[in-house]
Amino acid sequence: MPYFGILAPFIFYYFCSMQIIPVTTPTLAKQFLQVAININKNDTHWIQPLNKDINDIFNKEKNKAFRFGEIIRWILEDDKGNLIGRVAAFINTKYKNKNDDVEVGGMGFFECINNQQAANVLFDTAKNWLVQKGVQAMDGPINFGERDKWWGLVTKGFHPPLYCLNYNPPYYVTLFENYGFKIFYNQICFGFNPQATISPKVIERHNAIAQDPDFSFSTINKNNLEKFATDFALVYNKAWAGHGGLKQMPQEQALLIFKKMKPVMDEKIVQFAYYKHEAIGMFLNLPDLNQYFNYMKGKFGLWQKLKFVFLQKFKPTNKFTGLVFGIVPEWQGKGVDGYLITKCSEIVKKKPIQYTDYEMQWIGDFNPKMINVAENFGDTYRTRNLATFRYLFDREKEFVRHPTL
Repeated sequence: MPYFGILAPFIFYYFCSMQIIPVTTPTLAKQFLQVAININKNDTHWIQPLNKDINDIFNKEKNKAFRFGEIIRWILEDDKGNLIGRVAAFINTKYKNKNDDVEVGGMGFFECINNQQAANVLFDTAKNWLVQKGVQAMDGPINFGERDKWWGLVTKGFHPPLYCLNYNPPYYVTLFENYGFKIFYNQICFGFNPQATISPKVIERHNAIAQDPDFSFSTINKNNLEKFATDFALVYNKAWAGHGGLKQMPQEQALLIFKKMKPVMDEKIVQFAYYKHEAIGMFLNLPDLNQYFNYMKGKFGLWQKLKFVFLQKFKPTNKFTGLVFGIVPEWQGKGVDGYLITKCSEIVKKKPIQYTDYEMQWIGDFNPKMINVAENFGDTYRTRNLATFRYLFDREKEFVRHPTL
């Protein structure tokens, strides 16, 4: 029997009449975007991401992850030249999960027709590239960058996505599982009606904190972003730095994040809790930007920006989304969560009422403490489930899920 070695997958693709093409030109980059349109154009729940948001991931000038790794992307064509799939693969030395005993690469931005053979071509291409880079497993679909964007495969709740949240047809789950991917951890999103009555237990915890004059509360002020960036970095570094590869965030980086958020920020739903004037908790929310971007068809030039401003003023979104909810470790379990939740509820119930729907970003099932907080907001429910899958290249190696924090 002949041995083809590293050429085997390419010979296989040839006889399957599929062509895998690395994205190396602006024209191919446009086709990479077009794949998602082709796959999802008839799905009324899909909201086309802004082209800029996707392109920036692959731009060395825009994505700081290039300092720690590299990324490559491909498109897949059938024998007639039709675009039928795409995928990206990447390595990032900063990507670590607790207790990992192998080097793990990433794959993401996966789109594919409902065809297992085509999906296998894409998965094999990503795997073979990662093998050459010296890693022993791949997680996906994940982002080449922070975990608050483009992370996970939707497995339940195929609703219109939040801004920069992955969306996919239901059959993608089968494509991943048939290839051999297993769920490394689930990512749970929660929602509730912000106009509904919150839990008496939450109010009780709020009242206990509110009676102590050493505690205080503030919404953000766009004219004093430096102060709140310092507060954000303080809470973030105490609550998250060191978990799942997350590193310390300098105040300068937090300020940059706030400056980027400023044009779309609603000051009343970005909130902080303090003890003796030191930040101990934060609840960061934004209006659901996808309710605006749904009209843009991926573009955000001058005309779209004017349209965005018009929609903000005359057709404001009725939904806001949770980005970050965090309490510093020394104050966890002491009622600060109830204090923040109740303050937020009081604010969004003031007339004129704008927000009638709320959904928070995902919480990993490896973080039961935060899931417990989310489930005690009030009349909460699970809106959707995403999953980060893992594929071990050594098929004999025992698969271990992400450990509980």
